[in-house]
Amino acid sequence: MSLFKKKKATDKITKSQKELKLSKESAVSGFNIFLGVMKSLAKAAIITIFLLGTLGLGVGMGYFANLVSDTKVPDKKTLQNKINDVEQISTLTYSNGDKIANIKSDLSRTSVTSEQISPLVKKALISTEDENFNEHNGVVPKAIFRALISDVLGSGGSGGSTITQQLVKQQVLTSETSYKRKANEILLALKTEKYFDKDEIITAYLNVSPFGRDNTGQNIAGVEEAATGIFGVHADNLTIPQAAFIAGLPQSPIVYSPYLNTGELKNEENLALGLKRKDNVLFNMYKEDFITKEEYDDALAYDLSADFKDQESASNDTNGFLYQYVQQEAVNLLMPTFYEKDGLTKDDIKKNDDLAQKYNDVALRELRRSGVTIETTIDKAVYDAMQEAEKNSAWKIDDGRGTIQNGSVIMDNQTGRVISFVGGRDYSENQNNHAFQTRRSPGSTIKPLIAYAPAIDVGLIGSDSMLSNNSRKYRDGDELRNYSGESSKGFKSAREALKVSDNVPVVELYQELLNHADPEAYFKKMNMVMDSKEFKYESIPVGGTDYGPTVFEQTNAFATLANKGQYSQGYAIEKITKNDGTVLYQHEVKPVQVYSPATASIMNNMMRDVVNYGTGFDAKNSLANLGSGAVGGDWVGKTGTSQEFKDYWFIASTPTITISSWMGYDDNTSLYADWDIRNKQLWADLTNAAYQANPDLFGVGQQFTLDPSVIQTTVSSFTGQLPDGTVDVQGKQRSIPGKSTLSLWAQNGPGNSTFRFGIGGTDGEYLDAWNDAAKKPAKKDDKKKDTADKDKDSDKEKNDKKKD
Repeated sequence: MSLFKKKKATDKITKSQKELKLSKESAVSGFNIFLGVMKSLAKAAIITIFLLGTLGLGVGMGYFANLVSDTKVPDKKTLQNKINDVEQISTLTYSNGDKIANIKSDLSRTSVTSEQISPLVKKALISTEDENFNEHNGVVPKAIFRALISDVLGSGGSGGSTITQQLVKQQVLTSETSYKRKANEILLALKTEKYFDKDEIITAYLNVSPFGRDNTGQNIAGVEEAATGIFGVHADNLTIPQAAFIAGLPQSPIVYSPYLNTGELKNEENLALGLKRKDNVLFNMYKEDFITKEEYDDALAYDLSADFKDQESASNDTNGFLYQYVQQEAVNLLMPTFYEKDGLTKDDIKKNDDLAQKYNDVALRELRRSGVTIETTIDKAVYDAMQEAEKNSAWKIDDGRGTIQNGSVIMDNQTGRVISFVGGRDYSENQNNHAFQTRRSPGSTIKPLIAYAPAIDVGLIGSDSMLSNNSRKYRDGDELRNYSGESSKGFKSAREALKVSDNVPVVELYQELLNHADPEAYFKKMNMVMDSKEFKYESIPVGGTDYGPTVFEQTNAFATLANKGQYSQGYAIEKITKNDGTVLYQHEVKPVQVYSPATASIMNNMMRDVVNYGTGFDAKNSLANLGSGAVGGDWVGKTGTSQEFKDYWFIASTPTITISSWMGYDDNTSLYADWDIRNKQLWADLTNAAYQANPDLFGVGQQFTLDPSVIQTTVSSFTGQLPDGTVDVQGKQRSIPGKSTLSLWAQNGPGNSTFRFGIGGTDGEYLDAWNDAAKKPAKKDDKKKDTADKDKDSDKEKNDKKKD
């Protein structure tokens, strides 16, 4: 090879080496440049991420601050009260403070201390609900971040709530889903952890959380109710599998509960849900080293279903009628508090059944959870005595065809205070409250209230004014008869007609009364519920009403007459007080003058004859036969029998109290015609029992007296008018027949005797009366100071038919 070629070749090699070297240098340079660029980018990225992170954190913190900006952070005491605020038991008491019963709640709860809760339950709960419970300060940031990402991505992941957060959500906040609520939850959880130690927090959680149902079907809350209601042991005696089962319930209480709402165990398929949940809790306990492998295996193998309690019935309330009545009365008293806040009135509620039900439910819920004491007016000794008398004596009213029901009320005349009552024969068999709820025809007990008292009040009649007792027909053609069913003739004084409870005279009186007064106005003042059209019924003064009063309402009306014509609305709740002593309700007696004092005293004077000589004689006689000290009371009253003997009544008063008794079938089956005496005997048994329990109530020794304003005038017993002078009878002057008697008037007084001396009747019937009087031998005048002291053949009077 020539030197040139060799050199050329060498140059080529050198060039190639240079190119290779340059290539390598270029590559290295490029990599260095790339690396530099990447480093720069990385630095920029880090700086950017840092800046964005800082910005994001700032924005996040700013957003969080904005969400909680209007949240007032409570102090320790306030937060403690809220966390421990659970449904508190409300209590009913008798008038002396003795407990009647606790208000039943939809949720049974018994709070316990930390020492009364097994550590196993706490460990089971921590391992399942919040494994970091003992380390965190109320929240776990990564759990919150994870929950936030899940929410953004819509994956529906974990809620990220600690036990502390769950407690705050249950007790302080609502369960709504919003970032604002979540932010407040975090803030308050941090405060809770600052104020309270871990054991206080988990104890509160276990006391307030729902745990499904017990073996009676009752909803339960709190670990103690869960332990006793599911396994029949206290919360400090739970085994490992029992503790695991209970700890698993709060996540979904009804799903995992072993019981249906009847208290019956669920079927195997549904029962398995709770048992599987228990197994998961056991594994978590083992994983967190709360139990050993051996304990885990034993608990897993244990047949927990054998520990579930058998179904039981909820315990019966022995004070059924009393409990139910007073609870509803309390609800009625609390309802205005809620509907008035919403701008509604009592009339709005009365017109809308849906609204009425809504606010009834609201008031009932508040009553069940508010921890109030409801002080009733019920005298415990009297109430217990009457229930015992009802149990031992009510068989007397049965007729072998079924259970005849009974209702009775004792009321203080002056205040309207319900002292005692009988709601029915047996609450466990029939829950209709026949004292306060059942509406029945009042029969003749309505006569004093709707006819005699108003007529006296407006001066239409006096106690001894004459009323037609001649047979007549209603406008529809039906014959109006007296109780005996026999045809009647002649005229009777108002006193006599009321005493024997004749129907014809009171119907005649009522028809005339409608021309002088508005009977409905009297009833409205006493809150007596009747349709206005019924006051136009011819039969209304003998009890012909479509609606009818309750025993309570009728008792209240008679108490009005006994209280000098003043109506004091009957009531059974004296006071409702919160646990802190705040009085939510205090009854105030607000008397309303219904009848004038004169009218009331005249009516009592007339109704004394009903009890001493008339249709009410058997009641007082039954008291005497019992040897009861109550017989010494100055009793005035009235009997009542409805059409076809479907109802029997007796209501009587002393100057201090009024006591009633009604009997009848719930399905309106007719009673036996002579069964009224059974009701009077039962009235006597109930009255005697009440007297034995509290004789001071009866005012024995006190007397009804005539009001000073009563006009006492001597009249003819034949005309009921002034006895002097003569009367033109078919062109002949006739002297006034009859003896002199004392008539009592509230106003006006009697006029001079006339041919048509009474109310009702035809000219022919008056002529017959005058002619009949002319045939009778004249009798000596027998002036009397007061009709209460009448001595009109008392033996004969007592043997008169005492029929209604």
